[in-house]
Amino acid sequence: MFNASPDIRVQLEAFPAIQPKEGVRDTGIKAILLIDSQIDHTTGLLMLREGRPLDVYCTDMVRQDLSSGFPIFNMLADYCRVNPCPVPIDGSAFSIPGMDDLRFYGLALKSKAPPYSPHRHDPHDGDNIGVVIEQISTGKKVFYSPGLGEIEPHVFAAMQSADCVMVDGTFWTDDEMVAQGISQKRAREIGHLPQSGEGGMIEVLNGLGDKRKILIHINNTNPILDEDSDERKILESNGIEVAYDGMEIDG
Repeated sequence: MFNASPDIRVQLEAFPAIQPKEGVRDTGIKAILLIDSQIDHTTGLLMLREGRPLDVYCTDMVRQDLSSGFPIFNMLADYCRVNPCPVPIDGSAFSIPGMDDLRFYGLALKSKAPPYSPHRHDPHDGDNIGVVIEQISTGKKVFYSPGLGEIEPHVFAAMQSADCVMVDGTFWTDDEMVAQGISQKRAREIGHLPQSGEGGMIEVLNGLGDKRKILIHINNTNPILDEDSDERKILESNGIEVAYDGMEIDG
């Protein structure tokens, strides 16, 4: 499972394939891979506290954040054991026991550590990562990254290598929250590349050629959530999909 959002219980109840396997408090989750230490990607771990020990794959920087600025690993020690497992950030492959047909590749990327991180204003490689998931039997790949502040050459190469890309769809414009009076923070300032405009995500995805392109991690300020909006029509005309709850990707 990638990340553990606050609504993890709802997700588990809606997905029969991951219901209890060996006991009342067990699930079908083999491991959890954290992309970063953001609060919306980690607080769901608290909902899993009554189960078996948690194998949590994350970078060293994320492990530090979750043991200090937001010490959720320390909190969980009184309920279940957390086994932090290292994730390489140089693009080298790693595997997860029990997932014999999958291989993973972690890539450091530029975004932002959360506000509570001790190094919020002192970026480190491993604060945020993207992941390539490869099915060994078919060779097919997915690139997954819910937070992308900049498309570096090695990130773009990883996106090009994938059959499907699932990437940051947080904001439509850089000043989206400012314009709506919600926040004074701009998209790029908090580590998200907006879809529209020069150098935006639409332009990046159009440079990938013929592959499946899906936007994820969409903020509730983003007009693309309205299926009848002009912004949604622009995405559709560019062959870009918007993820939705319960979405399954086959093939």
